[in-house]
Amino acid sequence: MKKYEKNKIKEVVCNRCGKRIAVEHGIAEEEVFHVEKRWGYFSKKDMKKDSFDLCEKCYDEVTAEFVIPVETKEEIEFFPC
Repeated sequence: MKKYEKNKIKEVVCNRCGKRIAVEHGIAEEEVFHVEKRWGYFSKKDMKKDSFDLCEKCYDEVTAEFVIPVETKEEIEFFPC
């Protein structure tokens, strides 16, 4: 989970394993997989918003259990969000 202070990332912790990701000058020093989901009308979670972060190791372990694998494509150029 990312924690912010004055609009800068202060801390990043993997929600699954608890690993702390180093943060330097408001920037995480490792990639994390961030998920944010707003639940809608056809859900038992209607009007709720869930969010979490996974370190790369946990992302690999979780997605390895998928029945249908993650679709991966090579990128020629990368434009961070």
